[in-house]
Amino acid sequence: MPKQEGRLEVPEVVVERLPLYVRALKELAQRQVEVVSSKELGERLHTTPAQIRKDLSSFGRFGKQGRGYSVRTLLTALQQILGLDREWHVAVIGVGRLGRAIISYPGFAPEGFKVVAALDNDPRQIGQVIGGLMVQPIEELPRLVKEQDIQITIVAVPREHAQEVIDLAVQAGVRAILNYAPITPRVPNGVRVQNIDPVLSLQAMTYYLVSGERRPLKTPSGAR
Repeated sequence: MPKQEGRLEVPEVVVERLPLYVRALKELAQRQVEVVSSKELGERLHTTPAQIRKDLSSFGRFGKQGRGYSVRTLLTALQQILGLDREWHVAVIGVGRLGRAIISYPGFAPEGFKVVAALDNDPRQIGQVIGGLMVQPIEELPRLVKEQDIQITIVAVPREHAQEVIDLAVQAGVRAILNYAPITPRVPNGVRVQNIDPVLSLQAMTYYLVSGERRPLKTPSGAR
């Protein structure tokens, strides 16, 4: 595997693109494609060959000029860089409709993420079995983190409880949190939070819809 000098200094936007490269390379590998050029990869990902070469150079040297990249070699290297060559244990906190859907989602396990615990503070939910997991009281999180080697939590609780739940996860030793609550949580240095808020995404999209409404339609050449 190429040497990864200065890994901690890699720009966040580059790291966020790596999973897209992994997905594209997996699709190529499934089609038995052995070699891919930066141009071909760029076309699949709607980016430039130069951007791909620049991103990959942050982690070492891959491929040879004029010969492209070995699909399987590059895929293996990027999976190692992202830590996808191992299994990660995940706890889901909050088992409402969203939490239940997350627990039952079949796409995590094939990518190396195993949901091993489900927690809630609602007595009506505690003791129920969802996706093969018995819902446990949220107070059990510190114990479960140690016993189940949980390193990631997915927070799917109402906003008024989200910061409290995230604080508990951090105190339990969790260092990676996927947060669905519509807040920007406060966490100490060394803890990574990824916020997912569909409403914010929709609000950003409507900007482009409104901009399109304001932009005058082009009149075809020769029309009066």
